[in-house]
Amino acid sequence: MDFKERLQRASDRGRQTKQAQAAEAAAEALSEEEWRRRHSHFRLEICDHAEICLKQLADNIPGFSFKTVNNDKGWGASVSRDDLSLEGGQRKNLFSQYIILVGPFTKYHVLDLVAKGTICNKENFHRNHYRSLDEVDLDSFRELVEQWTLAFAEQYAANR
Repeated sequence: MDFKERLQRASDRGRQTKQAQAAEAAAEALSEEEWRRRHSHFRLEICDHAEICLKQLADNIPGFSFKTVNNDKGWGASVSRDDLSLEGGQRKNLFSQYIILVGPFTKYHVLDLVAKGTICNKENFHRNHYRSLDEVDLDSFRELVEQWTLAFAEQYAANR
């Protein structure tokens, strides 16, 4: 094989490498959009389940008001209540809240679930769970929402 043939083959390999890199970049961009779609699907499923659980919590414990949450920290649902306590002639406002949020999409491709609870002005309930989007099991996330909501309800009842 003479130099001219080797030069032609090297040039062909270079073009093939460039085409392969371009195809890989296009596939990566497409997969980024797929990651976003996955995250959005999981977020909607979990938020719907959280809304159902928190509405039931609000129905079960009078005084809690329900609202959906959509802010820079994520999407989810919340229940809260304000109570008035009169101790020793002193008026005291007591705030209680329970919130479940699914974090926004990030470049790390994880689904992040956070639950925070405040009972009578004291934040005493904080849970966090996350999984890579390719390892998410929706049933386990739904179960966590239920477990955390039950745990908050139990703590609230014990502290009231």
